[in-house]
Amino acid sequence: MSTAIDLHAYQEPILFLATAGIVVPVFHRLKISPVLGFLAAGALLGPYGLGRLIPDYPWVDWLTFTNPEGTSRLAEFGVVFLLFTIGIELSWQRLRILRRQVFGFGTLQVLLCALALGLFAFKVVDSIAAAALIGIALALSSTAIVLPVLAEQKRLGSAAGRASFSALLFQDLAVAPILFAIAALDTRQPEVTMLSFGTALFQAALALAIIVGLGRLVLRPFFQMVSATKSPELFMAACLLVVMVTSLIAAVSGLSMALGAFIAGILLSETEYRRAVDTTIQPFKGLLLGVFFVSVGMSLDVVRFLGAPMTILAVATFLIAIKSVIIFWLSRPFGLNAPEAAETSLLLGPGGEFALVILGASMAAGLVPGEVGQNLLLVTTITMVAIPFLARLGRRLSRRLERKRPLNPEAAEPPPPEEPGRVIVAGYGRVGQLVGDMLQRHKVPYLAIDMDPLRVAEERKAGKPVFFGDGAHAGFLHACGIEQARALVITLDTPSAIEAVVTAARQERSDITIVSRARDARHAAQLYELGVDDAVPETIEASLQLSEAVLADIGVPMGLVIASIHERRDEFRSLLRKSNKKPERIEFRARRTVGK
Repeated sequence: MSTAIDLHAYQEPILFLATAGIVVPVFHRLKISPVLGFLAAGALLGPYGLGRLIPDYPWVDWLTFTNPEGTSRLAEFGVVFLLFTIGIELSWQRLRILRRQVFGFGTLQVLLCALALGLFAFKVVDSIAAAALIGIALALSSTAIVLPVLAEQKRLGSAAGRASFSALLFQDLAVAPILFAIAALDTRQPEVTMLSFGTALFQAALALAIIVGLGRLVLRPFFQMVSATKSPELFMAACLLVVMVTSLIAAVSGLSMALGAFIAGILLSETEYRRAVDTTIQPFKGLLLGVFFVSVGMSLDVVRFLGAPMTILAVATFLIAIKSVIIFWLSRPFGLNAPEAAETSLLLGPGGEFALVILGASMAAGLVPGEVGQNLLLVTTITMVAIPFLARLGRRLSRRLERKRPLNPEAAEPPPPEEPGRVIVAGYGRVGQLVGDMLQRHKVPYLAIDMDPLRVAEERKAGKPVFFGDGAHAGFLHACGIEQARALVITLDTPSAIEAVVTAARQERSDITIVSRARDARHAAQLYELGVDDAVPETIEASLQLSEAVLADIGVPMGLVIASIHERRDEFRSLLRKSNKKPERIEFRARRTVGK
């Protein structure tokens, strides 16, 4: 007996996957941010696009997103995963370093922008509460679009990137109190009192304490237990579980789900599993952020826009201009020069996704007139669509201002990278530990990765910079900072694992120096063919060390011994590089060079 399948239940997931399959490669080929493609797809396939044709052409229903609320709920997890990965890249120490920008620059940016925009809004709505909510909503910027754009440009570590992130982080922290205030002002809920408002704040603080407390106690042993199984599927499930549980705890307490995930990410950033978790989460973050951008595009009412296009564009331009001017002048006292302040102002000038949430809640509570709110939703969406263009404009403007700025070597100090000249050591067994010890003796910063959770835990206790993860994963190497690394040393003992790491590293970065351990001469020749700069065969190196020991013990002068060993090693290396196409024919014949 066959069961009928409701194809409509699978319509939207299939439609989104098809959209992603078209948008990402096409926009990547055109060298345009896929964010714009998802936004355009949402506008075209949403209820205000092709959805308007469904009454006349029912078959169009199969080509449209007909459930905006369901899509929005799924899209919220895009922001959740984004904040989680941002938290992983931070730590409590780095957050303390940014506290001046987060609570200083971020606070003043929201207050001053909200005050200026609220004064203009008061002339339209003639209500202090409505004007204040409109000002606050429009003062917020888009975390979900600005941060991916900065990451795509590799600008998150720049001064403008740090300032933008700090302001966005404070805005995310401020969303919960704003929503509490809307609930307290809701005229349809007279039972909301100051007592209930204080209770809600207490619940939020309690939820944060629970997430931080349990996270510090549970996360490291939990991931140590999971990683000991060596099951990638279980590790992925554990990552998703942590994100979901922390975000839902925050949501139940009245906070934003993204804030709970962000704190969980910060807690994981202090463990040896943070880079492996970040690599595992990345595909989910990218896919769900695509859903988020589609949902934003779905809220773009093209017909309403066509009804008064010049007015809406004028308001959108005015919004960006007012915020950009305020942010530009506010950035200067916080250490940003003119080029950096210009880039930051254009990144934070447009509206954000939380403005959509606050305006929607304000209209539902009867605090903001529906017609005004709908127009402002459209204005906010249009400014969000313009963010990738404004980011490029800000970068070009920053470069132009930088060229015109007078040089001052003492003041023009670029932001230092995390660890300049870092060496990545793949494999931290006996060989990797010796390599790490030598690097440390010569004061060369390094980062080691290993797949043995017990070894990683022991070395972490000893204060070594060792992290759990698979070096054969290109995304994991990216998370380890391979773009800025000076070299990659591979000390693994399995030939297939070594080759996988070499291949992934060369795909991620073609110019990095790679020094690898090799099983024998044939394996070394294969590694040279894959692109390593130096391969050290165990058998040859052991033979050279034995030769050195015996020659020194029988009385040959040490200077001659060392010179001959170096000469023979160079001959081996040259022969291996020349013979990598036919490694099976490599032969080594002893040649006496000592004493000549």
